[in-house]
Amino acid sequence: MVKRRIQIFLIFIAIFSIAYSVGSASNISQEDSKSFVKEFEHTVEGIDALGIFAHNISVALPMFVPGFGIAWGSFAAWSTGLAFRALVSTTPALAKLPPLAIIYLSPFGVMELIAYSIGMSRSFLLLNTILKRRSLRQELRPTIIEIGIVFALLLGGAFIEYTMIQEFGSPLVHPKTH
Repeated sequence: MVKRRIQIFLIFIAIFSIAYSVGSASNISQEDSKSFVKEFEHTVEGIDALGIFAHNISVALPMFVPGFGIAWGSFAAWSTGLAFRALVSTTPALAKLPPLAIIYLSPFGVMELIAYSIGMSRSFLLLNTILKRRSLRQELRPTIIEIGIVFALLLGGAFIEYTMIQEFGSPLVHPKTH
């Protein structure tokens, strides 16, 4: 059972990564890119670790809904990839960075990837239980444990991300000069 759970989780890491890659390869007009970046700057201005956590958990929790969570998680991955594409078109230095590097090479990116993949894979497992007409009661404990893991991952990731922004700055949000 554990081996199957790990396999399903790894499949959803791949699905999230593919959806993100498709988004990052999508075409977006220069006008839409500039509009997105402006809205993004406004949204993240003054955000702290708890604000980052609140945003990320609001994205993650719907991923636990049976069936819907798979579509929601794939859409979230795609739209995050599209956001990266918009940032690349307005910040040429980012063009040298492979899109998946943001996820796989940053500690908070890995933590978010794991959290979102847990939610999407649990969505699949819950849907599978429903389709096989088995009781969801047996899935309650593992689902609650996984939600707790997702909370911990996203909370830790938010504090790491916020600390990194404070330390290194962000080219989009008032860069810190050293």
